[in-house]
Amino acid sequence: MNRRNFLKTGAALASIPTIIPASALGRAGRPAPSDRITMALIGAGNQGINDMNGFLGDERVQFTAVCDVNKESAGYWNGKIAGREHVRRLINWHYANQTASGSYKGCDSYEDFRDVMNRDDIDTVLLALPDHWHAIPTIMAARAGKDIYGEKPLSLTIAEGRAMSDAVKVNNRIFQTGSQQRSDFRFRRACELVRNGRIGDLISVRVGQPSGTPDFGKSGNRRSPEPVPAGFNYDLWLGPAPEAPYSPARCHVNFRWIFDYSGGQVTDWGGHHPDIAQWGMGTEDTGPVAVKNAKGIFSTDAPWDTATEYYFECHYKNDVRLTVSSKDKMGVRFEGTEGWIWVTRGNWDASNPALLDSEIGADEVHLYKSENHFRNFIDCIISREAPVAPIETAHRSITIAHLGNIAMQVERDLTWDPDNEQIIGDEEANNMLSRPMRAPWSLE
Repeated sequence: MNRRNFLKTGAALASIPTIIPASALGRAGRPAPSDRITMALIGAGNQGINDMNGFLGDERVQFTAVCDVNKESAGYWNGKIAGREHVRRLINWHYANQTASGSYKGCDSYEDFRDVMNRDDIDTVLLALPDHWHAIPTIMAARAGKDIYGEKPLSLTIAEGRAMSDAVKVNNRIFQTGSQQRSDFRFRRACELVRNGRIGDLISVRVGQPSGTPDFGKSGNRRSPEPVPAGFNYDLWLGPAPEAPYSPARCHVNFRWIFDYSGGQVTDWGGHHPDIAQWGMGTEDTGPVAVKNAKGIFSTDAPWDTATEYYFECHYKNDVRLTVSSKDKMGVRFEGTEGWIWVTRGNWDASNPALLDSEIGADEVHLYKSENHFRNFIDCIISREAPVAPIETAHRSITIAHLGNIAMQVERDLTWDPDNEQIIGDEEANNMLSRPMRAPWSLE
């Protein structure tokens, strides 16, 4: 069985080594091209470029395709240039610098992601798309036998997340979610300390996230309809979302402030801090039983309409309360009967700072250790073991954010059944677990 057939069948044999043998290594210890994992980038924009750079540093990976509905333009992070042709040049330049000739043109570009899915010679896809385009490519990739690195937030709706997770499981695919905080030492250690009772019995968890609708693309003042720029397939960008006139403030970066495509700061950060909260709570495979006291202030600067300020409480079966707020201190604060631990990117603290150095014993809870989110994904493609941020865990985490948005929109408490993933006794709210898709797109 060759490498590609092994990856496509998802066979997991204990005797298969996770280290590529020296015989397969090419120049300078790098695996020969025929033995590298071939990857396609779908979504050549902001986070797509960041993720691509993470994988370019892995000698086991070879980018062979890049796909985006935009050929090339400015309008991304702080007005920077991106798009499929821009990124294809970056990839070809990277590999050209590793060749004796200084030349390389082996990365193809596509406008339509379906052309990538039809290529049997691509092992895995890196999906860095707007939220409304997460579900369909994930399901198609899983059915095509490709492993997937997919950006957070996992899904646009709870129903889409369930369909995505089921497709990955049925087709025996490896899926790593871009919730990279799980590969950060502080976040893992904080969750281990909480899980091992260093702050006593857990009582509550407070998640602080950003407020507002920052103009990331420097295009927020261009909200009125404009002609679609040359080289941009706007109809394909909209895809399953409702028909809407083009404007720069709608695309590339600021899509996240429009409910048709995302869920605002609530979901943009919902794949990060609430995910860590669930990790520390030990509730990664379930969720709350109620969402209460939800309050939101929503943008009136059309087309932006997501919450600029927000608060909601998630109540769990074990009586732990999780709050998500735009007014709390940024990060995750675990509060117990004997103290607290707070953790955020690059920093952490505790009621007793000495407990941060507490040793975790051999017989205590040790959480999944990953020191590099990208390399962990490639390790798991080879070993066929679960990565540090698997899709079912990501689905359960982003469900918290989706429920919070729903509760704020209907302005009432929700009773949630985490086993059947249904809102009980509220038909209007329950109908918001999914959204209709514009023809001809569907999850089927």
